[in-house]
Amino acid sequence: MSAGERDAAQSRFERDASDYLSYLADVRNLSEHTVRAYRGDVEAYCAWARREGVVGDVATHRDLRRYLAELTRAGYSARTVNRHLSAVRGLYRWLVGQERVATDAASALASPKLSRTLPHAISDGDVDLLVATCDESTAEGLRDRALIELLYATGARVSEVSRLDVSDVDFAQAQVRLFGKGSKERVVPVYRRALSVLSAYLQEARPSLVARGRGERTSALFVSTRGNRMSADALRTCFERHVALAGIDPGVTPHAMRHTYATELLSGGADLRSVQELLGHESLATTQVYTHLSVGRLKEATRQAHPRGE
Repeated sequence: MSAGERDAAQSRFERDASDYLSYLADVRNLSEHTVRAYRGDVEAYCAWARREGVVGDVATHRDLRRYLAELTRAGYSARTVNRHLSAVRGLYRWLVGQERVATDAASALASPKLSRTLPHAISDGDVDLLVATCDESTAEGLRDRALIELLYATGARVSEVSRLDVSDVDFAQAQVRLFGKGSKERVVPVYRRALSVLSAYLQEARPSLVARGRGERTSALFVSTRGNRMSADALRTCFERHVALAGIDPGVTPHAMRHTYATELLSGGADLRSVQELLGHESLATTQVYTHLSVGRLKEATRQAHPRGE
């Protein structure tokens, strides 16, 4: 293959890769944050292939191993290399399904081994400190209090909270409807305190925030100071501001609230399948990691259930 032919073939592969990213956003309806991460990884692979003279649609298993080796030599962690590999696998799996490439060179690649780390959870006392930083005499403060309470009450991903409309909160049934990855819907119960704060926010704060918009009305549950739906990034920034004000571990993120929610449920006796459904996990193995944070509960269950547990 001449240099010109190789360049044309690689350009065609890059267009196919762009179509794959559009598929993730438009068909699978993945979050903007997830699609952005996939785009960065897929474009990094395409740039490497062009630089190395590798044509993506006829890349071999050996070519892909060279790519992963270069990432490792560049100092990327095993977790980051794994993420890049996952993106490349997804790309080739889709290309084969679309009959745009003949073989899936990525399917046989082994993932780098990862050190097992436990999810980060925070204490109920830390949640109280977060709540205490919210000035509920202001619209923004009451909104932020409602955000923290909702994250703690539902274990929702911040991207799911960003997509919530007012109509997704059912006060009569004490539940909220969440749309997870791939727009999969689930209904999660909400405890009374969180509902009370959400009700106060909707009645006393949200109308004034919406009124600050340019005459536009929004169905969004959480609204910015400009009257617009708050993006996932805006919600993270808001949350992180209260973490700083509370003086707790700066590594605490909205996702830590999700971990805390799962851990508290398991510690309180909820079964793993129920927690899996509430979190919206596809695989039970993903949920199972939280059992490592609830060793005391497992010991107590063994003591009570085993015939010689006493």
